[in-house]
Amino acid sequence: MTNGWPHEAGAVVCIGETMAALAPAPNASLESAAELTVSVAGAESNVAMYLADLGVPVSWLSAVGDDALGRRVRAEVGAAGVDVSGVRRDPERPTGLLVKEPNGAGTRVHYYRGNSAASAMGPDVLDDDRVGSASVLHLTGVTPALSPSCRTLVTTALTVPVGERPYAISFDVNHRPALWPPGTASTVLRDLADLADITFVGLDEAQELWDANLQPADVRKLLARPRLLVVKDGGRAATAFSDEGTWTVPALRTDVVEPVGAGDAFAAGVLAGLLRGHGVERALRLGHITAASALKVTADHGPLPDDARIERLLGLSADEWAVGLL
Repeated sequence: MTNGWPHEAGAVVCIGETMAALAPAPNASLESAAELTVSVAGAESNVAMYLADLGVPVSWLSAVGDDALGRRVRAEVGAAGVDVSGVRRDPERPTGLLVKEPNGAGTRVHYYRGNSAASAMGPDVLDDDRVGSASVLHLTGVTPALSPSCRTLVTTALTVPVGERPYAISFDVNHRPALWPPGTASTVLRDLADLADITFVGLDEAQELWDANLQPADVRKLLARPRLLVVKDGGRAATAFSDEGTWTVPALRTDVVEPVGAGDAFAAGVLAGLLRGHGVERALRLGHITAASALKVTADHGPLPDDARIERLLGLSADEWAVGLL
């Protein structure tokens, strides 16, 4: 049984859809680009790949089409060191597709995932033996937006009483407005986020979903039940709340190529830190280090610094960290 906190050195299971992703060069127009880069994109598999990079044993459970894109998705996530043996191939539904459209204000994302293989997932995914032996089960707010069966999957997972499961549940709000019918996301995501043991939410997401004037402490009042609530304020800082205290850690300064995927990397870093037995502040630092790696690449998954540099950054004084650069 668990007390809602990750068991040190345990495995993580991430559940959710991963798509093939197409993108032009960062400074190119989607309308005129002669070439598009193919990669994979999925919040939960992003977390899984970064956890693998950080030495955490991790599985990704999902479904892909029995098609070339599905084989590519499965192979790339597996090549990152993630156990993909539980990913189901669907002979009738396609692998989802995502297309990135860079512009001066950021990146617009177009989804082609209706009736995808992953949208047919349901609570039976939780019967996988990997879930029963995990230390952490990681979910996001993307999955309940995909279909009624996917919403049932997430709701079922989050409503298992703490004393009846061996794992802690991590939930990243990960609001994707394009996936939700108007007026539905706010209540659903708040209710789900408040059921998790560890919840991640961006301050901008919270303001968009619940109240434009919210500050991190206000978010904690809205989401009072998670044992650990982490509120990410973009590239500025992250604040964590628990019954034991409150911690705010500024982000590292870094050059930003593409922001997509940084939140997933941050969550992976924090979870890895907690599984290593780090205190919350050090876990937040590892989250920032991991997020900075994602910011430096066009794809959702970028290379981490070597272990020695990570340890040096984690060991900086508060003043040194505040002016740190990655």
